Parts: sequence; C-alpha cells; structure tokens
Amino acid sequence: MKNLKYIITAIITFAIAVSCDNFEEINTDPNKTNRVTPAMLATQTLKDTYRFWNPNPSDFTSGNLFNKHIAMLETNPNPGQYYYSYYPYGSFGAFTRLTDLKFMSEYAEGSQFESSYKGLELFLKARFGFNNTLDMGDIPYSEAGKATEGITQPKYDKQADVFAGILSDLQQAESYFAQGVNFDGDIMYGGSVSKWRKLSNAMQLKVIQTMSKKVTEEQKAHFAAIVNSGNLLESNEDNFKLVYTDNPNATYPMWNGEERRKYTGVSELVVNSLKELNDRRLFYFAEPAQVKTDEGLEESDFEAYVGAPTEISAEQLALNNASGSYSLLNRRYVEFRDGDPMLYFTYSEQCFIIAEAIEEGWVSGNAQEYYENGVKAMLEYYMNLNHTSGWVHGMEIDQDYINNYFTGAAAYATNGTKEERLKQIWLQRWLIDFFQGNGGNYSQFLRTGYPEYPLNPSTSLNPDDPTVYPKRWMYPTDELTKNPENYQKAIDEQFGGYDGINQVPWYLQ
Repeated sequence: MKNLKYIITAIITFAIAVSCDNFEEINTDPNKTNRVTPAMLATQTLKDTYRFWNPNPSDFTSGNLFNKHIAMLETNPNPGQYYYSYYPYGSFGAFTRLTDLKFMSEYAEGSQFESSYKGLELFLKARFGFNNTLDMGDIPYSEAGKATEGITQPKYDKQADVFAGILSDLQQAESYFAQGVNFDGDIMYGGSVSKWRKLSNAMQLKVIQTMSKKVTEEQKAHFAAIVNSGNLLESNEDNFKLVYTDNPNATYPMWNGEERRKYTGVSELVVNSLKELNDRRLFYFAEPAQVKTDEGLEESDFEAYVGAPTEISAEQLALNNASGSYSLLNRRYVEFRDGDPMLYFTYSEQCFIIAEAIEEGWVSGNAQEYYENGVKAMLEYYMNLNHTSGWVHGMEIDQDYINNYFTGAAAYATNGTKEERLKQIWLQRWLIDFFQGNGGNYSQFLRTGYPEYPLNPSTSLNPDDPTVYPKRWMYPTDELTKNPENYQKAIDEQFGGYDGINQVPWYLQ
C-alpha cells in the first residue's frame, strides 16, 4: 500500500507539473512526498473539476444547447439541441479525483489547515455524487474512491441513499470549514473558509429541493433550520464562479470564436421571455436580427430581437439564419480572453430556492422579498460585469432601471395563484444560466416542467421515444467489464433491466 501511494503521488506530481508554468519547480521524486502539498492537489482538482471540459468555441456552444438558451443555425443538426448527444453516456471519471483529495487531506494532517482541506474533500465528493446521480440514477457513492482500500468494484447505492449521503457530507464539510482557517490552492474562493462554509449550507438547500418529489418532513425541517441559521450566501460577492483571465491557460472558451458565433442564435424561449419582462439582459445576450434593423428598427428596440426556435429542423434554421432572421449571440462573447465568469452557484439561485420553499410551506418568510432580491442581484451582476460598455446596444442596466424593474410581468404575482408565482421564480432561476457552460439546471426543468422546453417529435433525436424529454444518461460502457454485477443489479432494480435515457430515476418519480 505504501508503494502504491508513492506511485500515485508521482503521477499526481507529474500531472501538476505539466499544468505549471515552470516544470523544474516540482520535485518528481516519490520518496519526497512533502514536495506535493495539499495546496497543489487542491488547485489541480479544482481546475479539473470546474474548467469547461474542452475550452473551445465549438464545444462550448454545444455544451449550452440542452437547456434551450441558444440554437445552432447550421444544416448539420447538433444532437444536444434535439434531445440526444454525440455520446449519450454518463461518467464516473470525476470519482477518480477522490484519491487525490484523500492524499490532499492526509498531507494536511497535523497542520492548521487540516480541517479546511477535509472540508474541501467532502464538498467535492458531494459535488461529484450530486452530478452523477442526477445524470444516471443509482451510483456508487459510499464505496466510491476506495480503490486504494481494495474496493475496485463498488456497489451502487440507491438514489435515496446517495442523496442522504451527499447531504451528510455537505453538512460535515460545513462543520470542517467552520473549524478551519483560510487555505492555499483555492482558485474559486481564494481559500476563504467563510465562503466555503456558506456554500456548503446553500448546496444542501439545492440538494433537498432537487428531490422535492421525494423529500421527507425531516429533510424539510433541516432545510428550514439552514435558512433560519442565516449562514448562507449574502450577495454577489459570495457567488461560486470560475474567473477567466488573459492567461492563455485560463481563457474564456468562447474567446476568438466569431466563426462559431455567426451560427449561434439566442433561443426564441429566451428572447420572448426577456421581451415580456422588459428585461435589458436581452441586450447583453443578443444582437438585433438583421431583418429588423434593415426595416429601420433601432438596436435599442426590444422588437428588433427575434429568437430562434430550437425545435424546428436544422436545415430551416440555417436557411432563416442566412436571410438574417434571428438574433445571434452578442459579439462581446468572442472579444475578450477574460470573458464572463462561469457561474456555478449564485446568491440569486439561493434566493430563488428559498422563495420556492416559502411558497411550498417548507419555511416561513416573504417569498416576494427573496424573489426580488434574487432578480436584483442578477441585474446588478450584469450592471457591474466587465466588458459590457459599448456592447449592449445603448441599453445598459443601471440602478434606476433595477429600482423600477418590478412592473408588468416582472412584478411578483401576489394576487395570483401559487403556480403563477412559482413559474416566475423558475423562469428567473433558468435565466441565471444563460450561456454559462456550467451544465445548467436541466434537472430543475425535469423536476418543475418550467419553462416548457420546445419539443417537436419530427425533429427530436431521442432514439427511444421522440415525444418525451430524456431523463438521464446511460451508465458508462466500461461498467460492463469493470463492474458488471453491480451494474446489472442497478439497472434491473431501477429500470427493469433496460439502461435507457428515458427511464425515470427515483428523484423524478
């Protein structure tokens, strides 16, 4: 086991060295394990976890299609736009990072940073588990990352148990961060244990709400206790995000992507929603449609913007785009190396999560206040965002606009039905993820059904049933050889033996 640890340490050291500017600064002697610091492992794991999987404009736009924020406007249909994928399988690859995280915590033992790195280890384990279970259903969680302990064929835990394990790990992570001190190697929060602690609490809220169809009274009470504790994100300063820079190794994935932008339309669902709300984010997201400016409409006119229907055929979209029928993605997205940060969890989303919970009676409070605070925070985010001056068609968001936003369709429906108010919350939550490349919140759409994503059976590429939305990805193909008994048991018990994308996992039943 000791030799195995040395071998793994050497591999980790080499991987970190390759990503560093100066290879010679890293010692590759596995017998000198103290040269591999917890901070180095933290940096490497956070980078691998939160950077976009393949940072180039083509893949980045493809990664934004499933949540119907944009549409591809070329004759070759992208499966992500039509409810399928070039590779319709999930992955357990993130769990391989648990070994690095385990060593990170071990190397920190006995130091003042021990609790901080243990908190990070558990938070990231919970993050990997949350994404994987939403992607696939039952997954290995309790035995994940234990190959060094001899568990090479981990059992699949029931999804209910996975959710429970995630919540337990996030709760323990919060406790560790509460005991910890600021630490090195953190590219997300700069090592602030206070911010990690608040995020660990906020993520528990998200996990509980995601399983709202199956939530227990005990979990609702836990949700309320977290809200009432007040130790949550407080403003945009606490947003959990990946910031891009002018460094070639940390460049915004859409930078220099003009050729791709010319075939990327803002969806009809986004454009029409923002026009109904009189929401100036439209001018930050999109360019006016050429046909409308040719007619004499100004770039600052909401009516100059036309969204692309994501459900019509690729051939028709391409023809319409050639005639200038649609609003393309705003030019600012391709102009700057240090473009828009990738938002993974925001103060705004936290506000919308709590607003929904208040409407559902899980916790007391003023849902309208949370709704308005969430919207204001996102508007303020764009108001203060770099590289927008001169790029938003004379329709900058300013404080006066924010102060007067809540009129018409944007005003909280205090006299309407609960369903009407929930739809307002869900729509604003969906808009947070516009062109973020962060995986979006497709699971929230599956949970709520809103906003309703367009689906045309004649263009859907869903191979099993073109009339429905996919609910999951299939398990990784290598599970058939690496972990066949547990794999077969999982699909037999969940889906009657068929590992299909339309099978309904426990949290949606």
